[in-house]
Amino acid sequence: MPRRCSFKLELDYPQPLAGVDEAGCAPLAGPVVAGACILNRDSFPRGIDDSKNLPLAKREAIYKRLVKCAAWGVGIATVEEIDSINIYWARMLAMTRAVEALGLEPAWVLVDGNATPRWQRPSKAIVDGDAKCRSIAAASIIAKVTRDRMMVDYANQYPGYGWEHNRGYPTPDHRRAINDIGLTPLHRRSFGLVREIEARKAQPELVFTEIGTGESFAPHPPAVESGPVAQTQHLVEQPRSAA
Repeated sequence: MPRRCSFKLELDYPQPLAGVDEAGCAPLAGPVVAGACILNRDSFPRGIDDSKNLPLAKREAIYKRLVKCAAWGVGIATVEEIDSINIYWARMLAMTRAVEALGLEPAWVLVDGNATPRWQRPSKAIVDGDAKCRSIAAASIIAKVTRDRMMVDYANQYPGYGWEHNRGYPTPDHRRAINDIGLTPLHRRSFGLVREIEARKAQPELVFTEIGTGESFAPHPPAVESGPVAQTQHLVEQPRSAA
C-alpha cells in the first residue's frame, strides 16, 4: 500500500511552515501556477494527497475546504514570462509570488522539487515532496485546481484545442488542433514542439497546377505534321590528276 503524505517531515521545522508546489510546467500552452499553503495541524481537511493522485471530484472538494481553513496564496508566471526567462525560472518566479501572496511571512518553507527559489527566507527542497509532505500536497491541490479552472476559461476563448480536459498538455488532440487551427497567444513559443510547428507553418506551400492533355509529358503526335522532304542527290566531281 503506497505511503500517504503526512506531517512527519514537517515536525522538525518551526511554524508557521508553508508548503509550496507548482502546476503546469510541461504543457504547451497556458501559464505556470504555484500554490503556497500553511496548514493548521489541528484542523485540516482529511484526504490531502498529491493532487495528481486525487480524482477530480475529490480534489475539488478538498480545495473548497482548504481555502476556508488554511492560509494560502497563488503565484502565476505568464506565457510571456515563460518564453522570456524559460520554464525553470518561471516556475521559481511563480513559487516566489505564491509565498508573497500568503499575507504573512512563514518561519520556514518546504518546496517540492530539487531546488528552491533564490530568496532569503529559510527553505528546503524535497524531491517528490507532494507525495511525502502534507503541506506541500495541500499546495499542489491549490495550484492544480487554480490552473485547471484557468485553462477551462481559456478553452472558451480559444475553442478546438481541448484545454478543458487536456489542460494544455501535448496530447494527440491538442497537437492535431495546433496543426489544423494554428497557434494562439497562449502557446509557449520557447517550447521545442511549438517552435517546430510554427516553423513548419511559416514555410511556403508548393502549389501544383493541373496541366492539360496537350501539356503533359506523355508522348503524343505533333499538332502539325511536317511536309515531305525532297530528296536530292549531290554529285561531287573528283579533281583530275595533272598530266
